[in-house]
Amino acid sequence: MDLRSAFRLADRPDHRYAAEPTGWWADASILRRLGPALARPAQHSKPTHVAGPESRGGLLGALVALELGVALVELRKDPEPSTDSDRWLTALTPPDYQDRNLKLGSRRELLPPGSRVLSVDDWIDTGGQATAARQIVEAADTTWCGVSVIVDALTDARVRRDLDVNSIFRDRDLR
Repeated sequence: MDLRSAFRLADRPDHRYAAEPTGWWADASILRRLGPALARPAQHSKPTHVAGPESRGGLLGALVALELGVALVELRKDPEPSTDSDRWLTALTPPDYQDRNLKLGSRRELLPPGSRVLSVDDWIDTGGQATAARQIVEAADTTWCGVSVIVDALTDARVRRDLDVNSIFRDRDLR
C-alpha cells in the first residue's frame, strides 16, 4: 500500500502523464524493502550478476545485487569507452515508449562467460531496454535470468513471456 501511496503520475507540458516514482526513493522504509521484493522472484534462477540500465535501473539494481550478494553491472546509455583498449558490448533498443532507439552497453569484462544475469529496472513499457539488455547478456555468452521490475506496463504478453518479466505491480494497479 505504501508503494501505491508514494507514487504519482505527473502532468507533462505535452499533456501526457509520466510516472513519478521519486517518492519511492524518498521513503527509507520503502527503499529498504525494494531490493528484497525485486530479488525474491529471481532467487530460483540463481543470478550471479544484476544488470541495471541507467539511471533508475542502476539504483534498483544495486539494491537487488546487495540482497542477492552478487555483482552489479551498470548498463550505460550511449556508452563511451574510457580508453581505446576498453572492450564494450552494445545493443540498440527497439523503439521505446517515446519511439526512440537507445544504445545500451557494458564493459565486456564485467560479464564473464558462464555468468547468470538478472536485469532490474523500475518500469517496463515496451520491453525495448530489456530486449537490448538480453542481447548484451547473450553476446557475452552468459545466461539470461529474466527481468525484475516494480511496474509492468507491457501490453504484449509475448514480450512479457519472452523476457521472463516479474513485477511488483501492473500499471493498472497504480491508476
